[in-house]
Amino acid sequence: MQATSFRGATTADIASLLPLMQDFCSFERLAFDVRTRTALLERLISDERLGRLVLILYEERLTGYFVLGFGFSIEFGGRDALLDELYVLPEYRGRGLGTAALERAFTICRAVGIACLHLEADHFNERAHELYLREGFKDHERHLMTKWL
Repeated sequence: MQATSFRGATTADIASLLPLMQDFCSFERLAFDVRTRTALLERLISDERLGRLVLILYEERLTGYFVLGFGFSIEFGGRDALLDELYVLPEYRGRGLGTAALERAFTICRAVGIACLHLEADHFNERAHELYLREGFKDHERHLMTKWL
């Protein structure tokens, strides 16, 4: 049996995921509100047109997750996706789970007709940058800009 596996999250998984997501948000310096996040996860899980929430399992234990959000871009040739979050518990890092998760994300994207996957990573997260560059992501040397509406 392979040590690393993946499965789509269900609403029953949300309670188990929230502590991991809180760790992710703390590390990334992002706001974390349980009610808001729970509602968004329920919406994502219930509508596959929006994207995917995937659990990362190591020896059948929840060790991380990733979130894909689906979009559309003229610049990038139609349907595209954003790797919105990728998190592996610290004690499981260095075992290839991040690399395997990216491969699974690529497979999911290809299966639904998406040829371009984007992500953003904070400048201080050098380990993530190394992984993403190693896996073929390119830095566009652009600035991500956001306006809340």
